[in-house]
Amino acid sequence: MNSYSPDKPLVSVIVASYNHANFIEACIKSICQQTYKNIELVVIDDGSSDASDELIRQLSLQYGFYYERQKNQGLCNTLNKGLSLIKGDYVCCFASDDVMMLDRIEKQVQVMENNPEAGACSGNMIAINEQGEVLLKQKMREKRVLTFDDIFLGKVRGAPAPTVMIRKAALDEVGGYDPDIRIEDLYMWLKITQAGYTIVHSTDLYSYYRQHSTNTHSNIRLMFENELKIIEDYRSHPAFNDVVKSLVARSFVKASSCDKKLAKELLLRFPVAQYPMKLIKGLGRMIYS
Repeated sequence: MNSYSPDKPLVSVIVASYNHANFIEACIKSICQQTYKNIELVVIDDGSSDASDELIRQLSLQYGFYYERQKNQGLCNTLNKGLSLIKGDYVCCFASDDVMMLDRIEKQVQVMENNPEAGACSGNMIAINEQGEVLLKQKMREKRVLTFDDIFLGKVRGAPAPTVMIRKAALDEVGGYDPDIRIEDLYMWLKITQAGYTIVHSTDLYSYYRQHSTNTHSNIRLMFENELKIIEDYRSHPAFNDVVKSLVARSFVKASSCDKKLAKELLLRFPVAQYPMKLIKGLGRMIYS
């Protein structure tokens, strides 16, 4: 792999791997077998305790990509380490349990080349289970161009992280990832769009997103606390208070049927007279579940 052509933009793919021995081979093969060949792959194992290390070493010998194993430092530190090693014009930070469509990078390079004002581009994905079987319910997003307010105000659904390609110049401008933030995708989309770039979303399918019990998004408290940290950076925005209320209400609805302790904590953030409709809906779910 990692043999570069000066005639085409170089795409760097960073895979931060952690305890995904059951999934990492499918992930890496989907990158190495892309129809677009000018790719630099960097895989960093973040102190996995399963069989990931030996498996990735074998794949590295087979496909010729850069591999490094480190003591556990967390996702954002690992991604920043990857960013310090790469040379690409465009970057994909890809989870070690997901799988790329084989023409994904070829399509995305074309999108980025045609949209010089875009800091990133994204597309649709297909949800699969641990066995790689396609799930019945799929959520597809329409073609659009995302701005800061679109993402911050939640006007439309944001860019799906497993499908995003980022312009390296935009990453350099905003300074990489914050190790204290656990939702690296939302953090980065807001930073990039605040810097004046857009995110171009296509209807093309770019990735398979694997759903399982250890997905970060299944931890409602972690998601709430980290999203709150992220939006605190934009306290001066005139809609800041409304965005916080919306976050609390959304998180309450999610927690109402599976995390009663968190749901009660969120409920106390609102005087009864200010309960939005979403919160009332969650309250009913909490009482009857």
